[in-house]
Amino acid sequence: MLSRTLRSGAALTELGFGAAQLGNLYRPTGDDEARAAVDAAWDAGIRYFDTAPHYGLGLSERRLGEALRDRPREEFVLSTKVGRLLVPSGYPEGTMDDGGFAVPATLRREWDFSRDGVRRSVEESLERLGLDRIDIAYLHDPDDHGPQAHAEAIPALIELRDEGVVGAVGAGMNQSAMPAEFVARHDVDVIMLAGRYTLLEQGALDDLMPLAAERGVGIVAAAVYNSGLLSRPRPAADATYDYGPAPAGVIARANAIADVCEEFGLTLPEAAVAFPLRHPAVVSVVVGLRTADQVAGTVARYGAEIPEAFWRALSDRGLVRDA
Repeated sequence: MLSRTLRSGAALTELGFGAAQLGNLYRPTGDDEARAAVDAAWDAGIRYFDTAPHYGLGLSERRLGEALRDRPREEFVLSTKVGRLLVPSGYPEGTMDDGGFAVPATLRREWDFSRDGVRRSVEESLERLGLDRIDIAYLHDPDDHGPQAHAEAIPALIELRDEGVVGAVGAGMNQSAMPAEFVARHDVDVIMLAGRYTLLEQGALDDLMPLAAERGVGIVAAAVYNSGLLSRPRPAADATYDYGPAPAGVIARANAIADVCEEFGLTLPEAAVAFPLRHPAVVSVVVGLRTADQVAGTVARYGAEIPEAFWRALSDRGLVRDA
């Protein structure tokens, strides 16, 4: 599988493994099923893996670390995130997590973008992962913590990078405006952008994408199916978009793109995986994966041959802004 290299030297495969599902996102996933998914990804050539403490209250980090622990450490890139510390919940026994993950709520998330909180988060992630280093550390959803993110969190990550504890630093968010500020004001290496530079919407071309290209900052494109809307050849009538019911106009636009896909013998998900990689700043597309079968299907989508005429047709019909 092809790779693209950050200025830090980390080589990310163009297709990355998003490990939220390994934290029991929305429903339980067994240990064997989770391990089989990671093994299948490795066998398919995927060498970039992304996780976070938020995913299953640490379960994703523990499972991913266990699955990668015996792999040659220099052969893969691992990213995790900071901003949510995991602390004892004090909830009654049997209480389940209310953050979207099917796990017991023995812990709870506590927002912390302070210098000490960032350092503690990285230390605790290393313990859960059981690995010797973190290749990329992202601020995780600092939307409501902008001043502290600028004043403490990003400088703390840069400090950890200078100390060699992490290899590269940045932020992971569902918007492009604040990440553009991080790129403009700080010496960050990479931004994980979820849902804002996809086959369906390209608003990030107005702020983040040109700035990242200019400054040599890599973009990891996540949520490329826009909450599932682009994950089927045709969007369902009850499809979700941005974690909520998709507006009729958005579904109509997805169907118009699907029409063009069918004209060229392609599918909507194939085009969705391929589109972000056309931008020179994008280094990887990360897709959430739960099972070995999902890995196989996603790798097949990544491998689809898409002619340049297809992209021209989308652009000519006003369906995409192609950088």
